[in-house]
Amino acid sequence: MTILLVEDNDTIIKGLSYSIEKKGYDFKYRTSVKTAAKYIEENTGSIDLIILDIMLPDGNGFELYEQFIKPKDIPTIFLTAQDDEEWIVKGLDVGAEDYVTKPFSTKELMARINKVLMRYKKSEEITVKDIRFNMDKMVVYRGNEVIDLSPLELKLLNLLFLDINKVVSRNVILDKIWEWTGNDVDDHTVTVYFKRIREKLVTDIITTVKGVGYRIDDGK
Repeated sequence: MTILLVEDNDTIIKGLSYSIEKKGYDFKYRTSVKTAAKYIEENTGSIDLIILDIMLPDGNGFELYEQFIKPKDIPTIFLTAQDDEEWIVKGLDVGAEDYVTKPFSTKELMARINKVLMRYKKSEEITVKDIRFNMDKMVVYRGNEVIDLSPLELKLLNLLFLDINKVVSRNVILDKIWEWTGNDVDDHTVTVYFKRIREKLVTDIITTVKGVGYRIDDGK
């Protein structure tokens, strides 16, 4: 997934570059309205999220958004030092997903980025071999047959589909199970859960990365 940062502050660029790439996302940045507009026009369809500063050296981020971003329906988080309520309302009114004011917590911004990306990815139907996961309905099919998964099994499988082609670590899975159930489980329990999921799917689309976690590849 590609995240484009439109920002002219070197410190912010370096900090977000590290955090975003650490999460496994493809990080791109531009420092002006002109260069950002050119990149967006040339890469339509490949940008998953834009983090957009409002005050740029050669123009206004609102104008960039309305002219080049909004027509392409690219989810956008405004990032700016302007914390006046009118600016925030304007940013949300024009269609932005979120509005973050400077100075900001990188951890909080990353949480907001993940939330937006999950919301957009969730509105997809992903097919791997003969397994089809409708992320809107949270229903899994093998061919046209609905696969009967428990709520927790569905969430675990959804976790892998949300990060398709990337390994989801056992630590992340353990943390998520705790978050969803309040139960403190161990590695063996995780192994049992995925054994059950594999048995129900029949088609083995889940790869175990020994000592690390699990991954689903889309085959592309």
